[in-house]
Amino acid sequence: MKVHIIGGGNLGVSIALGIAKFSKQNQVTVTRRNTAAIQYLTEYGITVSSDNKHNIQEADVVILTIKPYQVDTVLNEILPVISGKTIASAVSGLSLEMLQAKTSDAHPVIRIMPNIAAQFGESATCISFPEKHKENASPIVDLFQDLGTAPVIDEKLMDAATVLGACGTAYALRYVRASMQAGIEIGFDSQTALAIAAQTVKGAAQMLLEEKVHPEQLIDRVTTPQGCTIVGLNEMEHNGFSSSLIKGIKTSLKQIKG
Repeated sequence: MKVHIIGGGNLGVSIALGIAKFSKQNQVTVTRRNTAAIQYLTEYGITVSSDNKHNIQEADVVILTIKPYQVDTVLNEILPVISGKTIASAVSGLSLEMLQAKTSDAHPVIRIMPNIAAQFGESATCISFPEKHKENASPIVDLFQDLGTAPVIDEKLMDAATVLGACGTAYALRYVRASMQAGIEIGFDSQTALAIAAQTVKGAAQMLLEEKVHPEQLIDRVTTPQGCTIVGLNEMEHNGFSSSLIKGIKTSLKQIKG
């Protein structure tokens, strides 16, 4: 597959690197106005250009990883030189209906919501598309499955997917940071505390993905009567650990919906 990514920011670069590393026999082009910061991508066989139309006629899919205010400008630039190509949008808040209207119904359209872990093959990429474009969407789903997981969801949940899967990266990292800080307080140097905290989160997530059970079932394996784990959990809950996280996620969703 030939993939053309417009928008060489953090997300676009992460997708490009993920495809280069984990999805075989694909050709990737990334465009960005100032390419100096992403020239290193060429070391991975990725084509870099400041011209959004560079190689675009050869592309199988055009992925938009741009800001919402850039959409009209970019589409006006590329639509005259592409015909019937699949357009996959990672633009927050841009519905399939809106994108289809902007492309005059001449292109199959797909919404994707990856996160920056794509470059490590660990993105949770939610995907949505109209039923009439299912055949066109199938190879895109396969592509992002190579970069982690790629559940197909109802479009009405795409804003929620943005919060849970993309913003969620920051939430998880904030937990790791707090755990690291606590580790320093109890005696570890910062690098050791970070390594332990990060690997512990990775291990916990892997257990959930492998065993497909409710988190409490795994928590029960770690907690013992009158043990140190349960008193720590209870202290966190008394201080609003779960409720503050839930409130934060819901607040982020309100921000997206305006």
